[in-house]
Amino acid sequence: MDKVPLTIKGFAALEEELKHRQQVERPRIIQAIAEARALGDLSENAEYHAAKEAQSLNEGRVLELESLISRAEVIDIAKLSGDRIKFGATVKLVDEDTEEEKTYQIVGEPEADVRSGRVSVASPIARALMGKTIGDTVEVSTPGGGKSYEVVGVRFGAV
Repeated sequence: MDKVPLTIKGFAALEEELKHRQQVERPRIIQAIAEARALGDLSENAEYHAAKEAQSLNEGRVLELESLISRAEVIDIAKLSGDRIKFGATVKLVDEDTEEEKTYQIVGEPEADVRSGRVSVASPIARALMGKTIGDTVEVSTPGGGKSYEVVGVRFGAV
């Protein structure tokens, strides 16, 4: 199985979600199933079917989280340094067309959230940035067409 690179923060978030799903959601869903069963005829019992659906979704996510956690390769980005972009780097870019500045941190796929400035190491922009340094220009294919960015900053640590 492939290792999944994660930051310490991303790994902790996965563990927390797993704990919540096992210790809070699972008992709540089991209680909901028991209450729905008590209502009688299960064939036309919407509450029962909704609770079973929730149970299925929760257990599927629990299995997914357990798999991710077991395959995690936790990388302490506080110990990383250098001027080349690699996993964990926080990169400041300037769009060469609009002069708009963007800042992204390159993180593991499970912890990626573009709205928060965290992009997956497997994303097109992260792949284009790998190995680059300040002053380099990168071309990125986006759904809206090609974009050209200049790297103006590289540091290691959270966004």
